[in-house]
Amino acid sequence: MGDSDAQKIRNICILAHVDHGKTTLADHLIASAGGGVLHPKLAGRLRFMDFLDEEQRRAITMKSSSISLRFLDHSVNLIDSPGHMDFCSEVSTAARLSDGALLLVDAVEGVHIQTHAVLRQSWIEKVTPCLVLNKIDRLITELKLSPMEAYTRLLRIVHEVNGIMSAFKSEKYLSEVDSILAVRAASENSGDSSGGVEFVEDDEEDTFQPQKGNVVFACALDGWGFSIHDFAEFYASKLGASAAALQKALWGPWYYNAKSKMIVGKKGIGGGIKARPMFVQLVLEQLWLVYQASEPDGNKGMLEKVIKTFNLSVPPRELQNKDPKVVLQAVMSRWLPLSNAILSMVIKCMPDPITAQAFRISRLLPKREVLDNGVDSNVLAQAELVRKSVEACDSRPEAPCVAFVSKMFAVPVKMLPQRGSNGEVLDNLADEGEDGASGECFLAFARIFSGVLKAGQRIFVLSALYNPLKGESIQKHVQEAELQSLYLMMGQGLKCVPSAHAGKIVAIKGLGQHILKSATLSSTKNCWPFSSMVFQVAPTLRVAIEPSDPADMAALMKGLKLLNRADPFVEVTVSARGEHVLAAAGEVHLERCIKDLKERFARVSLVVSSPLVSYKETIEGEVSNTLENLKSLTGSSDYIEKTTPNGRCIVRVRVMKLPPSLTKVLDESSDLLRDIIRDKAGHANRSLEKQISNITEDENPVETLRKRIVDAVDSDMLSGNENDKDRAEKCKRKWLKLLNRIWSLGPQQIGPNILFTPDSEGKSTDNSILIHGTSHISQKLGFVDDFGHCETVDKPASEVTQALYSEAERLKGSVVSGFQLATAAGPLCEEPMWGLAFDVEACISPSTAHSDESETSHQHSEQYGIFTGQVMTAVKEACRTAVLQKKPRLVEAMYFCELNTSTEYLGPMYAVLARRRARVLKEEMQEGSPLFTVHAYVPVSESFGFADELRRWTSGAASALLVLSHWEALPEDPFFVPKTEEEIEEFGDGSSVLHNTARKLIDNVRRRKGLPVEEKVVQHATKQRTLARKV
Repeated sequence: MGDSDAQKIRNICILAHVDHGKTTLADHLIASAGGGVLHPKLAGRLRFMDFLDEEQRRAITMKSSSISLRFLDHSVNLIDSPGHMDFCSEVSTAARLSDGALLLVDAVEGVHIQTHAVLRQSWIEKVTPCLVLNKIDRLITELKLSPMEAYTRLLRIVHEVNGIMSAFKSEKYLSEVDSILAVRAASENSGDSSGGVEFVEDDEEDTFQPQKGNVVFACALDGWGFSIHDFAEFYASKLGASAAALQKALWGPWYYNAKSKMIVGKKGIGGGIKARPMFVQLVLEQLWLVYQASEPDGNKGMLEKVIKTFNLSVPPRELQNKDPKVVLQAVMSRWLPLSNAILSMVIKCMPDPITAQAFRISRLLPKREVLDNGVDSNVLAQAELVRKSVEACDSRPEAPCVAFVSKMFAVPVKMLPQRGSNGEVLDNLADEGEDGASGECFLAFARIFSGVLKAGQRIFVLSALYNPLKGESIQKHVQEAELQSLYLMMGQGLKCVPSAHAGKIVAIKGLGQHILKSATLSSTKNCWPFSSMVFQVAPTLRVAIEPSDPADMAALMKGLKLLNRADPFVEVTVSARGEHVLAAAGEVHLERCIKDLKERFARVSLVVSSPLVSYKETIEGEVSNTLENLKSLTGSSDYIEKTTPNGRCIVRVRVMKLPPSLTKVLDESSDLLRDIIRDKAGHANRSLEKQISNITEDENPVETLRKRIVDAVDSDMLSGNENDKDRAEKCKRKWLKLLNRIWSLGPQQIGPNILFTPDSEGKSTDNSILIHGTSHISQKLGFVDDFGHCETVDKPASEVTQALYSEAERLKGSVVSGFQLATAAGPLCEEPMWGLAFDVEACISPSTAHSDESETSHQHSEQYGIFTGQVMTAVKEACRTAVLQKKPRLVEAMYFCELNTSTEYLGPMYAVLARRRARVLKEEMQEGSPLFTVHAYVPVSESFGFADELRRWTSGAASALLVLSHWEALPEDPFFVPKTEEEIEEFGDGSSVLHNTARKLIDNVRRRKGLPVEEKVVQHATKQRTLARKV
């Protein structure tokens, strides 16, 4: 296999928002280039790539699936991906294996939230995108737009998509919700008719330009599509101009002067009011004429003229059909065949594997920093050789073989081919282990990046944590496996192949016992693993599951293992209470997982709990009161004091709320913080890469994070004190001093809560010693250079005091552990704390039993427990009590919700939002259509059944898409009791006050966790009656 073969391969995926026409487009490509597996008349109706029953029933794609097509001597591996946010993990797996992406946008609905998400995914994975503006026919038949209005709309969509790409290039937005809100804010401020997309001023040209040929205008349902190039070639002979000149002029403000037969700009057309751009005059108006002619009372002569001009062979029976839609499809699909336009663009504009891998290598196999000097230079040289082979897409048999498995997928054993590539009978039940008993076989969805992969070959399976430089010490991250069979994927079907070379996408049998989700395959151990894939959201919907019959528990556990392997995004864990918890991305994803468990993997009846919602706990606090908060943290009077049972340690705790932006940075950077704290430089670079997609290789992750923390504090101080710059500067200086004193983060050492070291002014007295912390987190983040300034304590010569200092040194870990325990389970309902800063002063005094009476001392310690445990408990209780004293608040997760509906259903839609405690951000009418787009925040706890209720109340006219956005504190006080006269008048005297929303949520969580809840035990008692009735 030479380079010429690899140059004729294209690996592409189809990305879009839900219901924008991905699977319909794939149908037409398969019908024309799939080797006869789909009849053209069924294209668009069969939905060939949606072969699961659940996909056909719901009419949405739920998994990424591949098929191999042939077009003009080229092999095109097409991956169809889902558009629903619940299955965004499948988009990640498709983008990793592809070199190019077809981005579909509905011409009526325009850019939506998932369009932002898939564009970002393609940008992170360095995939070359091409734009397909689909459903152009809806502009004609539904919206009844004129050609000029349609052109304006198409121009706006292209500008908006280019604006999103420009924003990614400038690293402006790190999440889809941020980008959407910023775009909307820009449109409000500018009032620009082009949609208000904020264009980044730079020297780079737009990503998508119809005149470059990377934009196709299409109607997938009717089977037609075209690029500017198609019309440029047709008009070149008619207008006597070169096709290249026409291609540049057929998009944008270019006009054709019929008198002078010249292409002119806007200034050259004179005062002609009716002048139309060439794209409108020569392209859109012709399409409009054909659509009008196909109507029952239309001009049939126009259709005959098109057939004659382009020498189309349309069967007479199709032209004489009484259904105008059939006539239209017959003419348009032959005049402007969709598959030709799309596949020609794919071959022309998308790179082959050799070109693509040279460009994508920095994302796939980023260069590792080697810190140790004692590493084997041969290993390094071989690892670099493997990297160069991947970069060059070396397909020679002697080249090192490297492949990446993006996901494992299960297929029934009976679906596997019964015969091999040479006609031999295959034993599909052999070597299946525990999977064979369930009737499911696990195949690896993989792409070969270098070398040649053969059936029966022995290969190494490397996990993401594998390090070739560590040799024998890291054997658990590498396994050796034998590849049983290789298959070419044809949608649902599989075709057995003996071998596959670099650039191909294949399914591999025989790795089911070795790979859980994804892995790197290599013929040599001296190879770095590929970088991990980035998922757009985290699995947030959690339910506890158990079998209806306890005897089926073994079958359920086995089924959960299979499901965990089969779905790249699902998470299966065991909670502290021993429940099996299943985490999914959303309701649709969860329903599919439960169905798969019941019918495929476990095959037992299940009991599914109501969703388990995560909350956080914090205290009340405004950014504007930052100075007062800082004073409360550093002041001496406002503290909570706890004493250990043996009386030797007094713990004083002060608490304040962190600025919101700082909390957000700490929360988003948890992976990066973990790697920095554990001194893993290579992993830190990878974690940073997940957050900022195009990080330069020499950028220091510690420096980047420190800058983000300082910027977050700066922005919060300025926003809270806009009118008083001096006050803001004073607050900032105080905060920067505090950032030099970070002792620990919590919970789990990486959370959004900070433990500060005690203030150096807190002097130790003669009979008690203050436990001084060490600000090693500040040192690792680069805020301080050494530890020395925290522990400048003069140790006296006295033996007793010397022992006390040594004990204080040992108790540092107990203070940190107490802080970790407190932040992991807050006082309201034992949920993690959120955005709090603690200052803990723990003073220890000499033991009263410190004498020669060792027996008495031993009894003393036995009576109260180990002293380190006492200190830990005292710190934990003091922190929890301090939070309760400072007006605690519950924090809940919020979804960003994008809704689309027509005008008449706005009322019912708002009623549903009001019942769900939603907060509407914005509503706007889509230009040129009767649809409204509404943006709102919906609490995660209120989102279950939201889509179904919305469809029910709006008769299916409204659609909603939910994306996890942020955490938000509930403003209500869970312990509210009326005190003032106005409150008593409104709520009563306190005995009959109903619990507010925050208290109800807290009680629900406490009840689920088995914690005590203040509630009436007797709900409906019958009043006792006496026998005598006194009137």
